Parts: sequence; structure tokens; C-alpha cells
Amino acid sequence: MIQIIIYVTFGFMVLGIIFSAWRIMKGPTAADRILALDTLTTISVSGMVLLAYVFNRFIYLDVALIYGVLGFIGVLVIARYLEGAL
Repeated sequence: MIQIIIYVTFGFMVLGIIFSAWRIMKGPTAADRILALDTLTTISVSGMVLLAYVFNRFIYLDVALIYGVLGFIGVLVIARYLEGAL
């Protein structure tokens, strides 16, 4: 039963990656592209957490945490640049 839930979760992640990549390519404004990039970062972090559970390797949790923090800081910096504050 758990394996079915994991497969469904991975399927939804792939679907989210496809939609976010489409928004990055098609987005009419830079803010739309940045939001899609932030969504991809969130999906990647959740994917790493799910892989840590599947493979029982909890070092992936540390990598996911660092990647999430760096992604958040990156989005803040890009948003400030687009706003003209930098």
C-alpha cells in the first residue's frame, strides 16, 4: 500500500515539474518565471525528502534542507533585483 502511495506521489511530482517547466518557458513576465522556478525548487526538495524515505538514506534530508534554504534566498535576491532595490 505504501508503494502505491509513493508511486502516485512521484507521478504528481512529475506532473508538477512539467507544468512548472511549461510556465518557465511560456511565462509572460519575469515574475511568473521566478514563481515557477520557486515551485520547481519546492518540488525538488520534496522529491529529495521522499527519496530519503524510499532509500532509507537520511543524508538526503540534509541536502534537501540546504537546497531549500539556498533556493529561498535565491528567489528573494531575484525578486529584490526585479523590484529595483538592488
